[in-house]
Formats: sequence, structure tokens, C-alpha cells
Amino acid sequence: MLTQERRELILELLNQNGSVSVNQLSAMYNTSESTIRRDLVALSNLGKLNRVHGGATVLSQEFLKAEDSIEAKSLKNVDQKLMIAEYAASIINDNDFVFIDAGSTTYLMTTFIKEGSKASFVTNGIAHAKELAQKGCRVFVVGGELKETTEAIIGLVAAGNLQKYNFSKAFIGANGISEKQGFTTPDTDEAMLKAVAIERSFASYILCDATKFNKVSAVSFASLDSACIITDKCNDDKIKEKTVVKEVVQ
Repeated sequence: MLTQERRELILELLNQNGSVSVNQLSAMYNTSESTIRRDLVALSNLGKLNRVHGGATVLSQEFLKAEDSIEAKSLKNVDQKLMIAEYAASIINDNDFVFIDAGSTTYLMTTFIKEGSKASFVTNGIAHAKELAQKGCRVFVVGGELKETTEAIIGLVAAGNLQKYNFSKAFIGANGISEKQGFTTPDTDEAMLKAVAIERSFASYILCDATKFNKVSAVSFASLDSACIITDKCNDDKIKEKTVVKEVVQ
């Protein structure tokens, strides 16, 4: 068996069982324990697993070290994001006063909002505001600093502007979701705005695809119980115990 093939099988077994032992893998693949240990070291160095005494365990969390541009985000997991976005748009009523956060999934959400919706909208996303305005919606843009990579308006001024509003619903993006750290994002200024929006909203929703679970970014902006999650799929029962999770797989 080729080294790469064996290592892929090790990861597959690890994802299924949560943990593996050197003895177990050595017997399964008819390979020496020293070879298996080298495999586990190599996979650990690649960030694929956690090495422990006598074997390995699955990574429970991944720390996000960088943030993609809005262009890169818009190309990832498009089908899942479309399902999430469509459902999120469907729960907006004509009498709602809504905050929509900047982000790729929240932008897709604006494309599903009906022409001439009687709801009122506040957003810190430039593209989001344009889309809503073109649909004939009443939309307010938060003032503040424009972040080029995400096309989001952020910072103290923007957060201060949000303090005067009381939203019936807020739709927020997140880079990572985990049981202990809650909802996270890489940017302190963006985190501040998200936190204020959730605080000022009667009901808050985090829009995220399944790849965001058990990921942690630099700044926590809310605990799990502060918002419902709209996602395509969530396999983490601990997260489901702490908040409402709406799965929209079709």
C-alpha cells in the first residue's frame, strides 16, 4: 500500500471513530508500528489530527488564521449558501425592521427578498444595500469605516450608529462556530458591530454553512444561546443543545 493511500485511510477511519491507536492501525494495514507513528507525525504536522500517547484523535476545532476576500467567499459552498439564504429571506415579514450583516451568505439572502417588500432594512454591506434599493426596499446604510476585503462598514462609528436602532430580526455572518467560543470572526471592529446588532435585536440568526462548525476565529462576538443558527447541516449535538439550529438541506 502506498504511503499516501494509507494516510488517507487513517484519516477516514479517524473521522468515523474519533480516535485510533497505533496497534489498531498496524494490524489493519499490516504495517510496522514505527511506520504508523511516522504517518501520525506527518498528519499531525499537516494539521490533520491530534497526536496522543499510543495513537491519535480527531481535531475537535480548527483555528482560522486568515480571512478570505469577499470574492473568494462567494465562490465557496454556493449551493449550501443559496439554500440558507432562501430560507432566511422567507422568514422576513412586511412589518419587520431588519439588520443584515455584510457577508457572502447574507448578500445572497438579499437576492431572495421579494420586490417591494414592506420591511425596512439596515445594513453595513455596500452590495447588500444596492441589491435592496434596486428591489424598491426601504434601506439604511450604517456609516463608518469601509473594510476593502469584505466590503463591510465597520468600526466604532458604525457600532455607535447601530445603538439607536431596535431590530425585530438580525441576520449575521460568522467565520467560526464552536461550543466554547461561540460565534467568532477575525476582525475586532467587525465583531463589535455584530455584537451590537445581536444585542439590539429581538431575534437574531447566524447564517452559516456546515464548514463553519468547530472552527474558531480570533474574536468571539456572541455566545451560542444568543442567536439561532440557519445552516445546511449540523452534526454537533452539543451545539444543538445550546441553541436552536435550523437545517435547510433539501
